[in-house]
Amino acid sequence: MAPLVNIRTRTILLHSTLSHRAARRLLCLVTAVGLVSSATAVSANPKMIIDANTGRVIAHQDAFLKWYPASLTKLMTAYVTFRALKSGRLSLDSKVVMSKFATDQPASKMYFRPGSQLTMDDALKIMLVKSANDMAVAVAETVGGTNDQFVAMMNAEAQRLGMTSSHFINPHGLPGKGQYTTARDLAILAMQIKREFPQYSGYFTIEGIDTGKKKYPNFNTLIGRFDGADGMKTGFICAAGFNQVSSATRNGRTVVSVVLGSDSLAGRADDSANLLQQGLTSSGNQGTPLGSLAPYGDTGVVNDVSQEICNPKAAKVRSENRDDAGRTVMHSPYIHEMTRPPVYTFAGLIPGTEPVETKIGERTYANIPIPVPRPTF
Repeated sequence: MAPLVNIRTRTILLHSTLSHRAARRLLCLVTAVGLVSSATAVSANPKMIIDANTGRVIAHQDAFLKWYPASLTKLMTAYVTFRALKSGRLSLDSKVVMSKFATDQPASKMYFRPGSQLTMDDALKIMLVKSANDMAVAVAETVGGTNDQFVAMMNAEAQRLGMTSSHFINPHGLPGKGQYTTARDLAILAMQIKREFPQYSGYFTIEGIDTGKKKYPNFNTLIGRFDGADGMKTGFICAAGFNQVSSATRNGRTVVSVVLGSDSLAGRADDSANLLQQGLTSSGNQGTPLGSLAPYGDTGVVNDVSQEICNPKAAKVRSENRDDAGRTVMHSPYIHEMTRPPVYTFAGLIPGTEPVETKIGERTYANIPIPVPRPTF
């Protein structure tokens, strides 16, 4: 199995035919001679590349370290929803109603009012592109009946798929005790989505959504900028760093990459692009089958990189990694500028379903008819 080598000087990754301990010793030696120069690089940075056609792991590092999934959790939320659609219990035209519990979720969110309605189709677009936490809960309640029942469905699917080091406590990915996964498990999930539900692949390639009031670009900056990029999802919280699951297809060959704990938006994009390129240019028959990859490393503790990611020094480095227009500067040679404006897909509320708020004195009421004076004749 070929070593993971990042073209950027911020990190150099070494695994494959080396033992995990030997790779770690060699990485420490490389660091000592000054080749790892990123000021904000986290101590652990799980990564994987998998050939989607053969299911073989092309390269990997720290694949079994437990990690907070952040919004990569929404891949499982989408998978459980796709299963419900396949069963016929729901359709893409089914209504998703924003409950009070859903609208009370912390940001990132859409700030729709309780009672607002949209189709499952538009809800999935918003959840996967905008990564809205309130929408993830609304979808969960629609599919599972309640949020708790849906979370139980998520964990049941994780076990069925063999995601043996994953557990979920919510459908959006905000951190808490009992919410964790690994790069290996996320690779299993991404591969299963692609294999079982190719009809829904379009949700992961959307360049941006337009709610009718505001436009939101996809956080996955590889879409439209990396040749062949066709998904899948990004995520960020302080405890996890910058995470990304990506896929790309060229000449009939598809590879999937997983990046956890990167130090910035640009870092996760660069790492993902470099890994995808490495996968697409390698032999498809090399490596170990994903299901046969033996556990290694510390598999007991959920890693928390908050101190390395969310501190003033790291924030300053990220702010300085922007051009004069305020855009994040990416360094991978495989990422290019878009040659056209992004295409925005409509995803919004069903017209007429957003509750109308009326203010009377100091109190606000919803859906209260406004009195109309009786005409005089």
